[in-house]
This record gives sequence, structure tokens and C-alpha cells, in this order.
Amino acid sequence: MQLIDSHCHLDDPRFDADRAAVMARAAAVGVSHLVVPAVAFDGWQKLRALAAADGRISPAYGLHPWFCAQHDQAHLDALPAFLAEAVAVGECGLDGGRDLQAEQLYWFAAQLDVAVAMDLPVIVHAHKALDEVCREIRRRPALRGVIHGFAGSRQQADHLLAQGFYLGIGSAVTRPQNRCLHQIVAAIPAERLLIETDAPDQPPAAHRGARNEPAFLLEIVEQIATLRGVDTAVFADRCNRNARELFKL
Repeated sequence: MQLIDSHCHLDDPRFDADRAAVMARAAAVGVSHLVVPAVAFDGWQKLRALAAADGRISPAYGLHPWFCAQHDQAHLDALPAFLAEAVAVGECGLDGGRDLQAEQLYWFAAQLDVAVAMDLPVIVHAHKALDEVCREIRRRPALRGVIHGFAGSRQQADHLLAQGFYLGIGSAVTRPQNRCLHQIVAAIPAERLLIETDAPDQPPAAHRGARNEPAFLLEIVEQIATLRGVDTAVFADRCNRNARELFKL
């Protein structure tokens, strides 16, 4: 059984000391490919080098809402050149738990417009801001992409699915208290689901307090398959096809 981690920050400095070992552990459980989204301009060159050295890594480049104070118009101007060798725009989005809402919206909207112009999908961060994110998506009917770490309502899920978006499901699904998410994951069409770790953050419940890593993707896909009452390998194959279709892997 092979797995595609659709959202993993393998370029994060927390992996610098043992990145090769992390990749080996991932390969041992079947993780064959990773989509790695950068979060700020100062990390784009590092990710480009990692992707050039390892064909299992597909890069995406974006400006994350957490780092608005670092973003600059020159970074936005440089984005298309990096995207020429990328599978998506991102990680970009909105975060309702952070300040600088106007600045967040400016960078998010600008990146969505770049994605439409270049016919690339977007990898969207939408923490406590799903309604606002949905509004921006509706304004761009040609836009496609994935809501990473989806944690919204069934109504929000339905709106996104109607827009043609995918939902990225990560370690939150392994937590017993997330019953609403369990119900959504069990019910929505399999052809619109992606699986992700968001490593090194957001470890599964069994690894609480530890550094997350792509090898833990197996636990996430097993949990989702259990919730849906389907064979894990069959479901993993469906998610792999979804990732290949969205990102043209």
C-alpha cells in the first residue's frame, strides 16, 4: 500500500538534523510522495533545493497568514517564477486567531489571483476563518484546490465541495472528541478527500506532544477508513488518485 502525504512541511528546520531518517521511516510504512508547501519567501530556495534532490517531494510556494509581517510585494512578484516548477500555490489563507486581518486578506487574495492566472491549485489555511475563505473562493469560479486541515461544519464542507474543492484531513480525525469531524469524514464523497500530516506539527492522538512526521500518515488513513467502514488499502488508493488529479503528480 502506497500513501501520498498531501501536506507536510518537510522543509521545516525541525527536520534538519534527521531528514533522511524521517523519509526512511515514511517509506517503510508506504509513504511514497509528499506535497510540501512553503510558508514564506525566505524558505522558498531551501524547498526548491530539497525538491530538486528528491523526486518524492513536490513543492508548493506561498505566503502563510501567520507571517504577514515578513511578506513583501517583492515576494509576491517573485512567486510566479517559483511556481513554474511547483504543483500548487500555498500555503496561503486566513487565520481568524491572528491579528492583521486586512493584511492577511490582501496576501491571500493576491495569491488566489496568481493561482487562477497560472491554472494552479491552492493549498489553503483556514483556521477560524472558513466563511471568509469560502467567500473569496466563490469570487473566483475557476479556482481549485484543497482546504488543508479541514475542521469546519457539514454546511461549510458542502459549500466547498460544490465549488470543486478537496478537503484535507489530518490528525484531528484521530482525536476521539472530534465527533463532528468524524461524521463529516464518514459521509462526504471519497473522491474529494486528501490525507495529510501537517508534520512536524499536529501529531496524531497516539503521539501527543511528539514531533509529527510523515510516517504517521498511516495512522490517519487507517482511522478514516475505519470511520467510513472501508478497506484501508482501497481508501488509500482513492486518496492517492485524488492527490494526483489535483496536483497533477
